[in-house]
Amino acid sequence: MSDWLFDLGNSRFKFAPLRSDGRAGDVQAWAHGVQAMSADIAAALPSGGTAWVASVAAPALTADVIAHLRERFTHVRIARTLAECAGVRVAYAQPEKFGVDRFLALLGARALGSVLVAGVGTALTVDLMDADGLHRGGRISASPTTMREALHQRAAQLPASGGDYAEFANDTADALASGCDGAAVALIERSLQQASLDLAPVRLLLHGGGAPALLPLLPGAEHHPSLVLDGLAVWAAHHPTAAD
Repeated sequence: MSDWLFDLGNSRFKFAPLRSDGRAGDVQAWAHGVQAMSADIAAALPSGGTAWVASVAAPALTADVIAHLRERFTHVRIARTLAECAGVRVAYAQPEKFGVDRFLALLGARALGSVLVAGVGTALTVDLMDADGLHRGGRISASPTTMREALHQRAAQLPASGGDYAEFANDTADALASGCDGAAVALIERSLQQASLDLAPVRLLLHGGGAPALLPLLPGAEHHPSLVLDGLAVWAAHHPTAAD
């Protein structure tokens, strides 16, 4: 029976088969509700031998997803952040406080040398890892999407979405898109600039649902949409008998 990889984020649910070469296969991504999975999504879940799961979603939604997976898989294994795994060493003094999605993204990038990994989802996370696998630390901010939603909540006349990036926009929707995307780009560029003072060269890797919008604004950035799932595959290879 086949094994599958599942990444449950704050706004999207991604999954892929675990290939025989130890990497994630074709990725499917669905939006989800904050507290529960829709019946249509639950009915379309795959089945197989072992489900490897990483989640940063709300506890109620995580429990709901795991319950559905237990009905479809012989085993359900939950990935957790560790101080050290597969050559990656986490900078946090309390590794359990380092988000498992950030941890797995570093595992997925371990073979790529010195990297700055930017995850663009509900949050914008930026993490630096050197060629020896030492995590040098990182940053967390709101993503452009979350910035737009927060502004709309405080000022309903400001649209929560829409608009195109421009260096100096002449329309409110464009100005919002430019400001929020630009803020994310500036944080990433600042992080890359500082990283390059100590480590050279540093590869910039982007992943997450909001990454495609930022790629044209970050020359040289590499898009790795399955980075967290690739890292989950690495975690699975190093923990084949992990507890359910």
